[in-house]
Amino acid sequence: MNKAEQKAQIQSEYHYQALTPDLILTAIESLGIYPETGLLALNSYENRVYQFRCDQGLRYVVKFYRPERWSEAQIQEEHDFSAALAAEEVPIATPVIIDNKSLHVYQGFKFALYPSIGGRSFEVDNLEQLEAAGRFIGRIHQYSSQKTFTYRDGMSPKLLGDDSLAWLKSSGHVPEGLSLAYFTVVEQVLAKATALWNKVEVSSIRLHGDLHPSNILWTPNDGPSFVDLDDARTGPAIQDLWMLLSGDRSQQLLQLEVILEGYEEFCDFDTRQLTLIEPLRAMRMLHYNAWLSRRWADPAFPMNFPWFGEGKYWEQQILAFKEQLSALNEPPLSLIPQY
Repeated sequence: MNKAEQKAQIQSEYHYQALTPDLILTAIESLGIYPETGLLALNSYENRVYQFRCDQGLRYVVKFYRPERWSEAQIQEEHDFSAALAAEEVPIATPVIIDNKSLHVYQGFKFALYPSIGGRSFEVDNLEQLEAAGRFIGRIHQYSSQKTFTYRDGMSPKLLGDDSLAWLKSSGHVPEGLSLAYFTVVEQVLAKATALWNKVEVSSIRLHGDLHPSNILWTPNDGPSFVDLDDARTGPAIQDLWMLLSGDRSQQLLQLEVILEGYEEFCDFDTRQLTLIEPLRAMRMLHYNAWLSRRWADPAFPMNFPWFGEGKYWEQQILAFKEQLSALNEPPLSLIPQY
């Protein structure tokens, strides 16, 4: 794809100009739900998400999906997955069914309505919360491993790595004076990550896909609730665990042991997958850079990520990828004591 074709694709993928407040309200009212309060924009850049209270006193979240990102079949598969998990008593955000449908379309915009879920931020350094989250992730995987997605993409070095690298090379967003250093280290990181990925033969299951701490809400009485299945994919189980780890190696090992203590009450964990933690981290770093580049035509991105266009950001990325290359060359986390 040349730069002209890429620019045309970026522009064709951005259609939020037509998503005005009046259109949002009319779309909600088309479902027989009438907002009593204003629309509170929630922290989402990929989609447009708003919280409101209706005239019956109920609080809702409405989510407008980014045009041309997911097909209706892919979104419906996400909704069906969340509904099936809720039926298994997994505390997960599930869209409201109205007129026998969870996915609605108004003037070309696909959207869904969810009950608003309360809770505090999940604490990654709280071992009690980690064990509880691990227990429910185990329950998710116990169910999700029974079959794979039909319409959703599977995780792979090509999807997350090669495609992201190709996009960035033709984007023009990496400053010319830094492009050689950036792409040299990124190619080294991607080659190492891919080699490690290919060494591990593990089964793929349906995943939450983007289970970072912000997608878990915590209430003292009820424990964790999971939100945002927008990136649900098929892939290795470790994808839904590694983003809950933080700190140095010893801290991560302790956290991992606590998570798995809860997880394995419901689902066995293949320890070979620990080798995939750093490859997955590397590919997420690269995919994030490409995501910002792909969305740059959306005015919300220059407004909220102004540093993306600065040379300092890319200098920091070069350093971060060098550090990640070192991490890829270290032994993976192991649950077996090393003497």
